[in-house]
Amino acid sequence: MGMAKSSIAKGKLGRNWVSTHIFSFLSPIPDRYNTALVCHRWRFLASHPRLWLRVDRSVKDLSQLGAYPNIEMAVSAARFAFLFRFPAGGSHRVSNIQIEKPLCLIGAGESPDDTTLICSHSSDSALEFRSKCKLANLTVRTELGCCLLHRSGELTFDGCILQRESNPLDHLSYAIISTAGAAEVVPSALKTCSNGVSVLRTRIEGGAKAVLTSGTLTLQRVRVIYTRTSLFFWFEVESGDKNTVQSASVELPIS
Repeated sequence: MGMAKSSIAKGKLGRNWVSTHIFSFLSPIPDRYNTALVCHRWRFLASHPRLWLRVDRSVKDLSQLGAYPNIEMAVSAARFAFLFRFPAGGSHRVSNIQIEKPLCLIGAGESPDDTTLICSHSSDSALEFRSKCKLANLTVRTELGCCLLHRSGELTFDGCILQRESNPLDHLSYAIISTAGAAEVVPSALKTCSNGVSVLRTRIEGGAKAVLTSGTLTLQRVRVIYTRTSLFFWFEVESGDKNTVQSASVELPIS
């Protein structure tokens, strides 16, 4: 009976391997991420360990497929385009981690409160982005440095929580800092690299300001929903009209 079940399981995996292999060629943002929304079977396939890297502090055996005990090891091991999944109910220490390849980091819990990335007191930022990336369903908490530092690429925050110290120093009181400029042309590929930040349905808590831009990008299309306990933000940081004067610093008060 056990051998029969094993054969059935292997046959099922064999049939699914073709679809999983096709999914591996999709861009993680947004194509591979969106495949999980089509149906239950595609969600199962899109969650296959071959397509995801799992960050779990309980991992001791590094021979497990796609499982790493911390974010640093997972980022280092990731190929050009990968998706990260963080198990619910855990917290992870992060400090000035540079992400220079397209990645999607997603919390597996029911809400962003279930998975927290905690940045130490002495760090400039929790995560530093230099490529197209997406964060979803995660909480990022810092004491002094900014939660997220955007250097270049297209960055999206969807359904996250960015938490800052209640009364930090003014020059460190931003949840998001962007130093990116306008779109850049990459000579080797003859392509235009777009830079920008999209914030969707994200709570920003603590600190004096929400976002600072020190490059040529500007804050646009701001929308805020007030609830009894939180503020939910929607806004874009992107290139403005070429005929307008670009501001060197843009601040969004959150209190």
